[in-house]
Amino acid sequence: MMNPVFTNAAGMDKNVLQRYLALPQPDGKSMVTYVWIDGTGENLRAKTRTCDKEPKSPDDVSWWNFDGSSTGQAEGSNSEVYLKPIALFKDPFTLGQNKVVLCETYNFDMKPTVTNHRAKCIDAMLAAEDQHPIFGLEQEYTLMDRDGWPFGWPKGGYPQPQGPFYCGIGACLALGRDLVESHYKACLYAGVNIRGTNAEVMPAQWEYQVGPSEGIDAADQLWMSRYLLQRIAEEFGTQVSFHPKPIAGDWNGTGCHTNFSTLVMREPNGINAIHTAIERLKARHHTHIKIYGKDNERRLTGRHETAS
Repeated sequence: MMNPVFTNAAGMDKNVLQRYLALPQPDGKSMVTYVWIDGTGENLRAKTRTCDKEPKSPDDVSWWNFDGSSTGQAEGSNSEVYLKPIALFKDPFTLGQNKVVLCETYNFDMKPTVTNHRAKCIDAMLAAEDQHPIFGLEQEYTLMDRDGWPFGWPKGGYPQPQGPFYCGIGACLALGRDLVESHYKACLYAGVNIRGTNAEVMPAQWEYQVGPSEGIDAADQLWMSRYLLQRIAEEFGTQVSFHPKPIAGDWNGTGCHTNFSTLVMREPNGINAIHTAIERLKARHHTHIKIYGKDNERRLTGRHETAS
């Protein structure tokens, strides 16, 4: 009988890996890992190549390509999809002169792929450039065992009710802190504008904050922080879930809360501009909710600190 639970890389000996990571790297050679959003619009993919000099900006990194038929982004008959480097970070896994670069995806005809929402977002940000939009992002997530059950929870059972876990400390309250702090340090090293972290209301649920960042940079920072989180979880043999409601019942859901302001909102009497924006958003509330992520209707119920 086929077992759907894989034995993953966490079972490998990390001491053996360190022997090879410690090998000297030739001068002028840089390992660059290209990261992109796949056809799900939610998951990330990555692959690495050698560059003959250390890149200092995304402009120093050449475009690349991949098989889009294997990522849900192209048909097998014409599967070439191109990677455009757009944001460069230091690599916290291989260190030294090595880099990680976030990329946009383009079809064979050089038009943005369906899941390349960044291309349209750039147009919106340029149109609002004189308003200097600033974003602060609060990314929640849940740590899961490889069997899909929350990390540290009794197998087939449930922990005590919510209450003591938010910002909690202790072996039975803060589940997975080693991974969380590893992610924090990796983000700082890489150049991600991470601002903090805390345990959340549901056990094994955590949050970190990115920003404040202006314009498209906020989204680039968030996606790279997610990549680093997933890679670190891989090393710990743990899964990361961004599902809005990973566990049904009397448990908090998971979201990415977005704090937003324009220049006029940050000036004296800016509260008036904030109220105007609220009324405009309210008029299109249901339109927005439809595209804010699958299964959010299970989270936004008016309970567990959510709107309805």
